[in-house]
Amino acid sequence: MIPDTDKAYIAGLFDCAGSVHYKKVKRIKHKRPGKPIHNTYEIRMEIAMTDRSTLFWLYEILGCGTLNSRKIKSSGKEQWRWRCSYRDAYYVSCLIWPWSHANLPKIQKIIEHYSVNRDNIVRLEDYKLQKEMENHV
Repeated sequence: MIPDTDKAYIAGLFDCAGSVHYKKVKRIKHKRPGKPIHNTYEIRMEIAMTDRSTLFWLYEILGCGTLNSRKIKSSGKEQWRWRCSYRDAYYVSCLIWPWSHANLPKIQKIIEHYSVNRDNIVRLEDYKLQKEMENHV
């Protein structure tokens, strides 16, 4: 269980240095017969900064996403980037929603996207239990 203070801090990180992508795009699927162009959604959250310890803490406490580094050509510094997408972005959105400000409209769109009552959508409670079981194994 993540404490509320940590959730609020993570929301602050997203408001300051993070970005939330929720965009409807047209994709071409050549292997799909009959309908090569269809609408899909790009759902992604990311934070990029040069402070490794903050993003490593974020990666550890959330238990999802990826953490990568790259060199910035102009300064020679190493930049760290934490990213998650789709259902992991839904999980993070649900965690930080009460404390978000700058990215709140897109966070709400992600939550609404996955909260629609469809047969192929996993309930948040079931998703959290599955994540906890995976982390303990």
